[in-house]
Amino acid sequence: MKIKLRIWRQAGPEAEGVMKEYELVGVQEDTSFLEMLDILNEELFAKGEDPVAFDSDCREGICGMCGLVINGVPHGNDGASPKGNTPTCQLHMRSFKDGDTITIEPWRSKAFPVIKDLVVNRSALDRIIQAGGYISVNTGAAPDAHATPVPKENADRAFEAANCIGCGACVAACPNGSAMLFTSAKVTHLGLLPQGKPENLMRVKNMLLQHDAEGFGGCTNFGECAAVCPKQIPLETISVLNRQLGKAVLKGM
Repeated sequence: MKIKLRIWRQAGPEAEGVMKEYELVGVQEDTSFLEMLDILNEELFAKGEDPVAFDSDCREGICGMCGLVINGVPHGNDGASPKGNTPTCQLHMRSFKDGDTITIEPWRSKAFPVIKDLVVNRSALDRIIQAGGYISVNTGAAPDAHATPVPKENADRAFEAANCIGCGACVAACPNGSAMLFTSAKVTHLGLLPQGKPENLMRVKNMLLQHDAEGFGGCTNFGECAAVCPKQIPLETISVLNRQLGKAVLKGM
């Protein structure tokens, strides 16, 4: 394949960014998207040019480090996944055609300042988690699996929410730059299980206050967050968060 790449280049947080064009020839369709960027960087390095900075780690769709807006879609779209989107590292060049032009940008959000090129600072998500505090229940040694009954519906919804890998695609897709899907996933997977209930309402309040303090926008139910989530966190998870917030308000927290 021969492809043209339009990539956002930005030397640093205060530098002015610009789209630059590159061409790659002989790209194999089984090459992953990140491997394609590796090939580009090898060519740039050989020419004495600055390689493109981008995030990645496990490259197995687990860690959430990779994150690119590809042709306007966070993580891109392979067009084949039956359950929706996949992490960038699981996108392959067979999703594109010979002669395609691919536009690659970083996550766009006030709360995610650009560090360099396609790398953004996502530590705001870490601070939201930290604001949730700790769980005070002293569990001691590992309890028997059946010691504390948990309704299957609650367990299933908690594990579903716990799938969130904190990649930030929900923020990049939201027209308001909201991180409510991320925040609700973190609240839900703790609040539905017995260990997380004692601090649940205070956790909701503190995490939402931190969410707003970081500069994320409010949720207005566009649904773009759930559409691009690589772990298929459902939009209704935000409803769980809102119900918990309502309880916290009624209790004067």
